[in-house]
Amino acid sequence: MAVTVGPAEIAPTDVWRSLVDHVRAALGATVDPTATLGLLHDGIVWDLRMPRVLTAAAVGAGLGVAGAVMQSLTRNPLADPYLLGLSSGASLGAVAVLVLGVGVLLPVAAFVGAVAALAAALTLAGSLGTITPARTVLAGLAVAQLCAAGTSFVIFWSATGDSYREILGWLMGSLGGATWSSVAISLGAVVVLLPVLLASARTLDAFAFGDTAAAALGIGVGRTRWALLTVVALLTGALVAVSGAIGFVGLILPHAVRLVVGAAHHRVLPLTALVGASFLVWADTAARTVFEPRELPVGIVTAFLGAPVFALLLWQRRSASGDLA
Repeated sequence: MAVTVGPAEIAPTDVWRSLVDHVRAALGATVDPTATLGLLHDGIVWDLRMPRVLTAAAVGAGLGVAGAVMQSLTRNPLADPYLLGLSSGASLGAVAVLVLGVGVLLPVAAFVGAVAALAAALTLAGSLGTITPARTVLAGLAVAQLCAAGTSFVIFWSATGDSYREILGWLMGSLGGATWSSVAISLGAVVVLLPVLLASARTLDAFAFGDTAAAALGIGVGRTRWALLTVVALLTGALVAVSGAIGFVGLILPHAVRLVVGAAHHRVLPLTALVGASFLVWADTAARTVFEPRELPVGIVTAFLGAPVFALLLWQRRSASGDLA
């Protein structure tokens, strides 16, 4: 449905036939994928819209599940996939290559920056003793602020001309430059890493009762937390590398799903993946069509939608004591 939406007037049935022809051609059938729509419209559908929709679906699913896992591991309802400074580290790496004029390396630089931020945050938390949720959060905040300062310095010192617009668009989160390479990176990360997080549902249920309860159930708390944080970081780093830092997806959607299906992670994680994929696909569709011919970074749309929804969720979840329990 989302692929059919756009300023080019292409009938949904023609779009569907074109997509089927491309799939058949990829499977070895003797068919001309451009016969239905013509070369120009086929390029719009297959080379512009389809990679963008698939990338949005992969990024939304991955960020949603990563946010749910982070909230459970840290026992912090305000946690999101970027809690350990991952988005700030990715931003520093991305901005560095953009100002150097080697944007082709942007996904690699962003991923390396995110993983480096994770390593710094976990090293800092580990240097303080046992890695606890509180120490992990504080270390992540420290690393995030350091990377944010580095990003601001690089922009102030080096960015000139049109590079400001390119950098700003990436920092806000955008899928406008999605290609089939973006699909390969984001979908590959989701296919490889998401099953690991989905398989940890029972472990995350145990973490919800605290480290002591989890240890009593036979879970190696420290080792498991390290492993799951690493998987979340690798997944988030790969997604941020192709989309920039898209906010609120990993923060609000796990809460919304829990309101419907409860707190059991074997239901929360897969449903959050589906809701996240659908949400980001339609948010990006709105970003590229509502203000046509202008196009908004999808991060602006998710913030407009996410902030009031999150405020509503907090209001609904308030307890008699006024906290977030």
